[in-house]
Amino acid sequence: MHFYVDESGHTGPNLFDPSQPTLYYGVLSSPVDVDALAIDQLVELRNRVGMQRLHAAELGNGGLVSIAGDLASLQKSLNLSFDIFRVAKPDHAVICFFDQVFDSGMNPAMTWTGYATPLRYALLLTIAPIFDDGLAQLAWDARLERDDRRANSLLSQVCNQLLERTGLISDARARQLIEGTLGWAAKNPGALQYNAASKLDRLSVMPNVVGFQQVMMGMASRLNATGQHAERIVVDQQSQFNKAQKSLHEYYISASTVTLSSGPGLPELDCKGIPNIPIEFTAGTESCGLELVDVYLWAFRRAIEGRELAPELWQLVKTMMHDGITSEISLKAIATRWEPWFRNLPQPTPEEIVAGRELHALEEARRLKAMQGG
Repeated sequence: MHFYVDESGHTGPNLFDPSQPTLYYGVLSSPVDVDALAIDQLVELRNRVGMQRLHAAELGNGGLVSIAGDLASLQKSLNLSFDIFRVAKPDHAVICFFDQVFDSGMNPAMTWTGYATPLRYALLLTIAPIFDDGLAQLAWDARLERDDRRANSLLSQVCNQLLERTGLISDARARQLIEGTLGWAAKNPGALQYNAASKLDRLSVMPNVVGFQQVMMGMASRLNATGQHAERIVVDQQSQFNKAQKSLHEYYISASTVTLSSGPGLPELDCKGIPNIPIEFTAGTESCGLELVDVYLWAFRRAIEGRELAPELWQLVKTMMHDGITSEISLKAIATRWEPWFRNLPQPTPEEIVAGRELHALEEARRLKAMQGG
């Protein structure tokens, strides 16, 4: 299997550009070498539209419609598949804040069951609405701040401002946990190691790298489903994130023999099937596969965002959707995944209720003691 990977909506560390709220990764896959086998057809199409390389944004609906039939034929002859992965950038700032501040291993005012079980998603979805973009931006600024003292000051500001809004939380127990956790964090920001002080740490928390995790897992899923092995991974060459993407890929390869669990009921990280071959970082002008990713990513993005898309191009997208993989990191996606799970939980047995109360008493005693000490 040959994979070709590019992104769209890149704004670097700026997560709050209203014109680019979502980062997209597109992954084109084929059982054959697209770079070698598509070149003749693409040269013909380039000549027809008068471009040295097909640029979907420049061609637009009108220009792409003129070659849509040829793209459909190429899609069929090369057995192309297309997967798309998204990161909602403003949501990413809030999720990063929650993951660090509410980590029960770092913040003793948070319970283990509230963080290391699916209850974490309920708490995340409870605190997220009391953020606004300004406060989410401040939390993100603290995350990227190099100076520890400055970062800690910003983090305390965020926590204190959130504490002023917890009256908006209707659930009493959730409000109690959130207030305790934020209060401890506001007083002890340095204990949370919140800021990504090094260059590599800052890159690792960017949506581009977080989204690339989805890309890796998507490739593994496709390989596991088909029983094929990876021949090539071609990723668009750019100076900012290629090193971090390479490091992430190497980490996933090292973890490919184990299944990583972060808590009971939480999704496991199963890296089985992660392709154990080097990534080829290639300029988009040098790869037919990346050239086609640009076209499909443009069309898929317009379809997802409800923007104008010619019927001929919609047909291209539609034929790819039946076996395409898609994944999204956003508060909406978390709610879609976990709210039905909570609604459908079975009624606990009397024995489970007793055990739950005993665990709650132990956790609450530890939590209150830690808060008094902090």
